[in-house]
Amino acid sequence: MNTEIIRKDFPILKQEVNGHPIVYFDNAATTQRPEPVLRAVYNYDITGNGNPHRGAHVLAISASQAYDGSKETVRDFIHAASVEEIIYTRNATESLNLIERSYAETHLKKGDRILITIAEHHSNLVPWQRACEKTGAELDYIYVDKETGHFREEDLAKIDDPRVKIFSFAQVSNVLGIDFDPAPLIERAHRHGAIVIMDGAQGAPHKHTDVQALDCDFYTFSGHKMCALTGIGVLYGKKALLEEMEPFLRGGDMIEQVKEQETTFAPLPARFEAGTQYTEGAVSLAAAIHYLRHIGFDFIREQERKLTARALEGMKQLSFVHIVGPDNPEEKEGLIAFTVDGVHPEDVAQILSADGICIRTGHHCAEPLHTYLGINSTCRASFYFYNTEDEVDYFLDKLAQVRKVMGYRD
Repeated sequence: MNTEIIRKDFPILKQEVNGHPIVYFDNAATTQRPEPVLRAVYNYDITGNGNPHRGAHVLAISASQAYDGSKETVRDFIHAASVEEIIYTRNATESLNLIERSYAETHLKKGDRILITIAEHHSNLVPWQRACEKTGAELDYIYVDKETGHFREEDLAKIDDPRVKIFSFAQVSNVLGIDFDPAPLIERAHRHGAIVIMDGAQGAPHKHTDVQALDCDFYTFSGHKMCALTGIGVLYGKKALLEEMEPFLRGGDMIEQVKEQETTFAPLPARFEAGTQYTEGAVSLAAAIHYLRHIGFDFIREQERKLTARALEGMKQLSFVHIVGPDNPEEKEGLIAFTVDGVHPEDVAQILSADGICIRTGHHCAEPLHTYLGINSTCRASFYFYNTEDEVDYFLDKLAQVRKVMGYRD
């Protein structure tokens, strides 16, 4: 696979900023869309657009086939047992909120515990605060070593507490860049009676994921982080758990029968998909999965590892740059959070943006982690398979000049 050929699929990468080619290093926030994905959505809209599951006419049938067919693509992508276990949402955030509302609030009681990590995205933290407010359960954290970013052994013992009924954690941290090796954590939590929820937003776009092999109870991810449109997300749940959960939203298409005073609900997955669904998003997600498989996850992972290693090597040569989490490229999954001495992350980003380089700044929706580490905010460069080593070198060159722009004389 050739990166330069791949880049031709991404029209947005041909843009220039102030005469500089755009360098897009904000892939952990959202990825760009290749022409095959855009073309699939366009073709659907001009040849098959209709309201899925409503009507017997040719366009309604076309829309239903496109929508339902995409579910099989997703099922196969994460190796779920059945399409009944695949629920479409707007994004991973909505998927996690659905679990909180429809499972946690109906299954937890006072004295129970929810266990998460201090490295979680707000989407996998704030909903659990609500669950505790509503049920009287307690929220507890696994903390990380401030130097290495890895879990502290003494905190991992919390998984063994039989009062822990829910253990929820990110497959890959969106700040530390660490893959937390989920399989042994899941097995350990199950051994002590907890259900396990995985936030796969930073995992699914970059590596092969097999939910049956992992044996997680729920798994969530977003299409826009893997070359699909924004507004389409996935909740995988084990069928037995989904069947005992109440619908999150109520209305059209999630019903079996409606009477004046009572309603019975449709079987899975429809009972969790009220209202007209985002068929273009479903089409885009299926097309993105086909595209990523064509590129190949072996290539994706190797390319990201090369870019991460090259960036870390160069950043470690700059004494005023400080990397958050491990600086070993073997421990980073395609993203690097960092700070620059004497320069606020917003200023770093604006200076780099003037040269066409797009990075993320702030607390990356992980404010408790930043507070725990004693950092107000950070910069983050995140890579995907369409990025190049030349772009990394250009980024390093411009990063080395940031303090000079701010008046420092290093």
